[in-house]
Amino acid sequence: MRWLMPAVASVLAVPLSSGCAIDKGTALAADFEKDWAGTADVAGIHTTRNNTLPFSGTATGVLVLAEGASADLVSERAEALRDYVARHSNITGRITAGGITFTVVAEQRRTREVLALWRSLTADDQVVDGDINNVSRKNTRGWRSEITAADATGAMTVFKDMVSDGGRHRPLSDVTSLTVSSERGVRPGLSVGTGFDGTLPNEAIAAYEAVAAEHPVVSAGLHPDRLTVVVAEGADPVRAGELARSAAPGLGDAVEVRNDSGG
Repeated sequence: MRWLMPAVASVLAVPLSSGCAIDKGTALAADFEKDWAGTADVAGIHTTRNNTLPFSGTATGVLVLAEGASADLVSERAEALRDYVARHSNITGRITAGGITFTVVAEQRRTREVLALWRSLTADDQVVDGDINNVSRKNTRGWRSEITAADATGAMTVFKDMVSDGGRHRPLSDVTSLTVSSERGVRPGLSVGTGFDGTLPNEAIAAYEAVAAEHPVVSAGLHPDRLTVVVAEGADPVRAGELARSAAPGLGDAVEVRNDSGG
């Protein structure tokens, strides 16, 4: 049996490819970086890895395109990345361009839809940045979009455009959870979001708009099942709360209206 030891040692000394690497996620990330290195107009490559089990794992690679990359160039890189992830099922491919990061999937229809949304978002002066990611939940595939707008007015406008047919931004055909927030530090602040299943916060929006029409709002968070509104220190939170609950009777006790603490 002594002859087995050198044989085992020689096997262990052989470099492992990503297909049989113990830390497969790490190897996949390294492959992504190597495969895309030197690509024209790619200013940076970011990767993350997930080594779930020995010889099992996944990786995510992000191509950061050069500033000012044209829409045609982004489309070309997205098509090339779509072909790449179709051949590398354990790698998630993403692109960052114009302040928006989006996931490229193997299915052409879905990638073209998200690319069209990228085009409209980057052309919208109210949009600061954003992230559009592919998600799978309970055998349902969809998207999770998180968008930052310049201010509260812009956040509400962008949100409504993204969830309504005929708006500036065409909704994705798959189920999409969406959150649009005003830029951090900007007052008044606003965050408005759907449910994970795409349910719209219609009552919360109606309540927020009713309060904002009569009271100065400092910040607000709007969701399908709850609403939080912070009004300015001198405003009457009781009256503001009555307005909100009247406009959103279905939310019941999930409506919170309070004064700004000044913190």
